[in-house]
Amino acid sequence: MDDAAIAELLRTAKNIAVIGASNTPGRASLGVSRFLQRQGYRVIPVNPNETEVLGEQAYPSLKDIPVPIDIVDIFRRPARVPEVVEQALQKGTRCIWMQEGIVNEPAARMAEAAGIPVVMDRCILKERARLLP
Repeated sequence: MDDAAIAELLRTAKNIAVIGASNTPGRASLGVSRFLQRQGYRVIPVNPNETEVLGEQAYPSLKDIPVPIDIVDIFRRPARVPEVVEQALQKGTRCIWMQEGIVNEPAARMAEAAGIPVVMDRCILKERARLLP
């Protein structure tokens, strides 16, 4: 996705599922989730080890979320990304976002083949701050 497409996605998105969201202080997923909430997004935590993150109910998996998801923001090891992408395809999400340091080319190709754009190895917080100051 180019900058214009990412900016449009970030302008129009409402629900962001954060895969690997955690209440652990200092974790990138917590800081990014807090930032996204402050920007007006509904952050939906996905972590089987959490019941609630930042006041939002946490779900054990993406498939358990009962509302449509615009962006699936992944904070998981690259080897775990394909299963997240498969669930995202079933949910009909608008975009797969892999945070900095997370690269999985086969999973990205799977999403793109299904018509879902992918942002890979980029921080959604940094991109939001850069593109929509």
